[in-house]
Amino acid sequence: MDGERFRATVESAKATELDRFGSNKLLIALTDATLEPEAVLRAAADSEHAAHTTFSGWAADAGGPDDDPAGDAAAGLFDWLAEREREHRERVLESLTELGAEHDPVDGGAMHQYLRAREAPVERVAAGAVGRGLVSDRSHLQIVSFFVNEGDESRATLFRDLRTETEEELKRGLALLEDLCADDEDWERARMVAEYVVQIAYDDYADALTGMGIDVKPVC
Repeated sequence: MDGERFRATVESAKATELDRFGSNKLLIALTDATLEPEAVLRAAADSEHAAHTTFSGWAADAGGPDDDPAGDAAAGLFDWLAEREREHRERVLESLTELGAEHDPVDGGAMHQYLRAREAPVERVAAGAVGRGLVSDRSHLQIVSFFVNEGDESRATLFRDLRTETEEELKRGLALLEDLCADDEDWERARMVAEYVVQIAYDDYADALTGMGIDVKPVC
């Protein structure tokens, strides 16, 4: 197994969930059907803030349980991810300020609750950088589309940039997994947690739509 095959395996296994999560219903779920620029930006800021909190917490204790030496290899990645997500949050908040709105980002969510319970470096990298990265890729794409439809090219460009940078995060996570996974058992653990992150994000999305009386399945 290598990083490229690992990504393809996860995307194939969760293809239905990722496709549905990446639909134009996503922003309805994230904003409680308030499809306005401020609401979209607030939801995005909350997401970036939660990611920053998760990664900064991991960076602070990256040695892991029993001083696992693999934790040292992951420490640099988590620190970099934390700073990257902090920058993303601040850029989104700045965009909100330009609209004359202020927002104090909210932390939490089922996905990040699961992520923060991971302890082993292999699981943290697979779940946080890869699983979350695949979810974020789809959400960023929908936000880009929203602002394109709004005729707001500057904010569409902002989220194109965030999407590109999140792809870089994902690729760095895949590269580190190649170093951390010593055998098939490690790759299997990584696959399980990455796929479960996608499932949690999808379930939250589906539950939100169902609560509004909207069918999560695409109309054929």
